[in-house]
Amino acid sequence: MKIAIDAMGGDYAPASIIAGAVDAVREYGVNIILVGQEQVITTELNKILPAGDPRISIQHAEQVVNMDDIPSQIMRGKRRSSIHIGLKLVKEGTASAFYSAGNTGAIMATAILTLRTLEGINRPAIAKVLPSVNNHFILTDIGANVDSKPENYLHFAIMGSAYAKSVLHIETPTVGLLSIGEEDVKGNEITKNVFSLLKDCKAINFIGNVEAKEIFKGKADVIVCDGFVGNIALKTTESVAVFIATLLKRELSNNFLSKLGTLLMLRGLKRFKKRVNPEEYGGAPLLGVGGICIIGHGSSSAFAVKNAVRDAIGMINNNINSSIENDVKNSFNLLKDIKKEI
Repeated sequence: MKIAIDAMGGDYAPASIIAGAVDAVREYGVNIILVGQEQVITTELNKILPAGDPRISIQHAEQVVNMDDIPSQIMRGKRRSSIHIGLKLVKEGTASAFYSAGNTGAIMATAILTLRTLEGINRPAIAKVLPSVNNHFILTDIGANVDSKPENYLHFAIMGSAYAKSVLHIETPTVGLLSIGEEDVKGNEITKNVFSLLKDCKAINFIGNVEAKEIFKGKADVIVCDGFVGNIALKTTESVAVFIATLLKRELSNNFLSKLGTLLMLRGLKRFKKRVNPEEYGGAPLLGVGGICIIGHGSSSAFAVKNAVRDAIGMINNNINSSIENDVKNSFNLLKDIKKEI
């Protein structure tokens, strides 16, 4: 098993990316292909592993995709970039998965063009693991699609359920539809039609609508939404988390008694931080393409990179794409019937 990693993508590349790759090799024993400018990677790698490691190899890619590059221009003008070459390694079977913390739009566009989509899937989705009161849940789509049809939602649910089985280790994940009320009559015309689709799909364990106020209560293991809504929900959640952390830090260091209380709560605070740390799940997979592709946050640390590799290994071992294709095929007749009504 080999994982291709874009060494040039991310705010802290290549140092943090390479450090995370080395940590993954040490902890999981996986083989890593670092993709990018060979001399730059070699220089950084020698700082960490002067003696080298046979499990780490380098695939030269002379071009670098910047965060502000436009995806359409990258497709034409940067075909020798680390993103292009890394995904090509997956297509050829040299690598079993690809990870990049680089330009999200470029990764998505290149993955769709290079790997194509799985049979039956016409729109891939980005899935994100988030903490809940009980454990964790998956929100999908969080930004790959901003104008989805009912059948796309169905595929998001199937793919999200397969991903939950892989990374959350839940045998029969519950699936909820993000809406403005629990009743099936709530929502716009799209979500009402989606409700009927999900309710009749035997490939998922659908439990109904989930309101926004309930998503962190652990009501569902997978919450399905359009990418436009999902991205707003995710960004709002991230901003609230930063707000709470900033306010908490300020209040806990406000005076001597607060600082003393903080020391007494230190172990609990560390557990809390670990629970809500988004880097515990280091990336968000682009589900529905013909290969495993994980997109990391631009500010990903070495810890996030290592954990993304762990998730990639789990997805490979669980044959997630085969599961998605089988479940999509099983839903084909349902889609044919529902299209007559929509």
